[in-house]
Amino acid sequence: MSPAATAIVSSFTLFPIKSSSSITSTKTKSLSNKTFLRFPSLSFNKTPNHILTIRSAVSIEKETPETERPHTFLRESDDDGAPSSSSSSSSSSSSSSVRSRFEKMIREAQDSVCEAIEGVDGGGAKFKEDVWSRPGGGGGISRVLQDGAVWEKAGVNVSVVYGVMPPEAYRAATASAQQKPGPVPFFAAGISSVLHPKNPFAPTLHFNYRYFETDAPKDVPGAPRQWWFGGGTDLTPAYIFEEDVKHFHSVQKSTCDKFDPTFYPRFKKWCDDYFYIKHRGERRGLGGIFFDDLNDYDQGMLLSFATECANSVVPAYIPIIEKRKDIPFTDQHKAWQQLRRGRYVEFNLVYDRGTTFGLKTGGRIESILVSLPLTARWEYDHKPEEGSEEWKLLDACINPKEWI
Repeated sequence: MSPAATAIVSSFTLFPIKSSSSITSTKTKSLSNKTFLRFPSLSFNKTPNHILTIRSAVSIEKETPETERPHTFLRESDDDGAPSSSSSSSSSSSSSSVRSRFEKMIREAQDSVCEAIEGVDGGGAKFKEDVWSRPGGGGGISRVLQDGAVWEKAGVNVSVVYGVMPPEAYRAATASAQQKPGPVPFFAAGISSVLHPKNPFAPTLHFNYRYFETDAPKDVPGAPRQWWFGGGTDLTPAYIFEEDVKHFHSVQKSTCDKFDPTFYPRFKKWCDDYFYIKHRGERRGLGGIFFDDLNDYDQGMLLSFATECANSVVPAYIPIIEKRKDIPFTDQHKAWQQLRRGRYVEFNLVYDRGTTFGLKTGGRIESILVSLPLTARWEYDHKPEEGSEEWKLLDACINPKEWI
């Protein structure tokens, strides 16, 4: 998300879905002449026109690099007993308490995931860390590991952001169409991560968990005060190992079942629907769980649920990487992985609501685009041979399965 007002982002909410049809069969084209497109760290061209465009959308203050991690990115006023946020359901948790507890959770999750990622790499590669803040409060920690022994690119970001959304950013942040026109003050905190392994038999993972509040003081037109949680964890392999996919989905179901037995089937379908590449008629990967605009349960319960989901990332994913990271592969396997990463890029840049929100609110561009892989491939009219392992993956992306 991946995965943001800065790094909250990689996934926001639902798009309408239509089911797809069959796959045309043809023989796999020769992949001997490989051309890979490399995505460097991206930034805007600082021409006068670009500056004008960016400034018109910026609604949060410019970040300032920091040399040390602060104890908290929250404003001091958040520790002074801010009034409770309201929603359609009552809540006994104060806004400031939820903000503080959620920030603590995402920072602990960032540490544990990064430790696991470095441990698996085994080649001495370490995360590069950027700490940043904003003068009016908020900030974040961006960590990226690139060109390791196992990982092509692994990004794990946390952010705590205050700002004012223009109306178009509000529409990107929530599925509700009930907002009034005008600027909308907001608070957003989250963890967002995308992990791209080198080996084509090792799957990509994305996870993102976030807490969001909007407010509208009496003298500012906008949406009514509200809060919600969102997030999810999803798996994107290039090749299907059914035991891996079943293990991954079993962990998601076990996590959901601790809170509500309806969560897994509901959020699994939501994930299949959300990560739909409409112009391709296929899903980005093999799913997992996804939810957004969730505020119809007790606030404390949803905070505990988001915490449990974040804590389940390592046991759901790392055992799969340990099994697949050293499997020998060919140039053809690698080229197929790059084609599937092209789909990953297409979804994130065309459809992902978190990316849209981050760009429309002037978020930190390096954090917003950290989900992009280092390399990807587009080949004209590529169709895998029917019955091949590549075809099986594409078929599962077009026709989502119940894995457990």
